[in-house]
Amino acid sequence: MGLKDRAKRLKSDIPAIFIALNDQDTPLIAKLLAGLTVGYALSPIDLIPDFVPVLGYLDDVILLPALAALTIRCIPTDVWERSRASSEGLWADGKPKKWYYAIPIIVFWLVILWLIVKAVWF
Repeated sequence: MGLKDRAKRLKSDIPAIFIALNDQDTPLIAKLLAGLTVGYALSPIDLIPDFVPVLGYLDDVILLPALAALTIRCIPTDVWERSRASSEGLWADGKPKKWYYAIPIIVFWLVILWLIVKAVWF
């Protein structure tokens, strides 16, 4: 499997992991890992900033696929198959069809921003 194929697979795995996160049959450890994986994938903040030469992209090339693989291993096979089937066509033309999936990420960053403002001014 080439690098392009792996990138396409990762792009389809992240929405499937998010759907598995909401499935009641997913174990707690898999839900925690899924939340971490989806949050990291959608977060604009990286562990290593991208402007750092070579190292900046290593987290995108190594860390995100490793988190996704670990999460997928923790999700039961039947739940994963349902999630993959549900995620087919979720992103049309590179854009999510269901934009409201971004709401938890937006709320998370608003809470972080509020805590920073509160710490600075109070």
